Amino acid sequence: MNKKIIIGSRGSKLAQIYAQNAKNKIIQNTKINSDNIVIKEITTKGDQVQDQRLSEVGGKGLFSTNIEKELQYKKIDIAVHALKDMPAIETDGLRTDTFLERNDPREILITKDKKKLKDLNAGAVIGTSSYRREFQIKKIRSDLNCKLIRGNVDTRIKKLNDGLYDGILLSYAGIKSLSLEDKITEVFSTQKIVPSAGQGIISLQCRNDDKDVITILDKVNDQITFLRAHAERNVLKALEGDCETAIGAHAVIDGDEIILEAELFSLDGTQRFYEKKSSKVENAKLLGEEVGNILKTKSNNSYKK
Repeated sequence: MNKKIIIGSRGSKLAQIYAQNAKNKIIQNTKINSDNIVIKEITTKGDQVQDQRLSEVGGKGLFSTNIEKELQYKKIDIAVHALKDMPAIETDGLRTDTFLERNDPREILITKDKKKLKDLNAGAVIGTSSYRREFQIKKIRSDLNCKLIRGNVDTRIKKLNDGLYDGILLSYAGIKSLSLEDKITEVFSTQKIVPSAGQGIISLQCRNDDKDVITILDKVNDQITFLRAHAERNVLKALEGDCETAIGAHAVIDGDEIILEAELFSLDGTQRFYEKKSSKVENAKLLGEEVGNILKTKSNNSYKK
């Protein structure tokens, strides 16, 4: 492949790290020279609107739609996404089937005075933009208050330090990629707080008909992450989940078995529905669908408006 490959990504510091990781992986696994891979910054609506929940301004596609359009119009060849920010349903003509090795999927808490969750005062304010995280925290500490927080990681930490919040919930993957582990107060196990489907996974997307790029991406695809991603994403697909769906899903692989656990909350967060099942790894996608459908039945659609 002689032409330059253009990788499209959001412009945030974290997104650019992910794009550089993707570029490095391609260089390591192909004969493509570094000079022939260019990273292009793309502004998304999610980057522009910083004072509202995603569900109030268009949902999950806010972080991916503009990048996908550049892919569809052939202005870029590969799109880099944080998988957890992508809608469950694939965009026509595009292929989301390549995943880099998963980063740590766990959730972390950062507090100003290094108090752990159990030690925070009643009424303490926790910053999050996710209904899932809000309901999960309330499940552990019903006496805490959750308040909307938006912005990149640095912005959120600044708001915490400015006294607007007593603590903030973030993904370990982002903090780790930014080398900010020293800020962490507490790390939660995936059993205590089930992460978002695809959390810690970088997805590389291309056009369905771009055989040259598909050949390249096949060389960097991490097979373990591929199986985990499809199991978790298929829970979302079965539930037809969107930004207002408070759903966590996390899969692990043990030998030739994949174990998937998921939890779903009702729209108001008062009811929690949980399921854990396993299957052979080759049935990862079917397992995700099965768990999603079980949760759908258990919840009696109480998670939907």
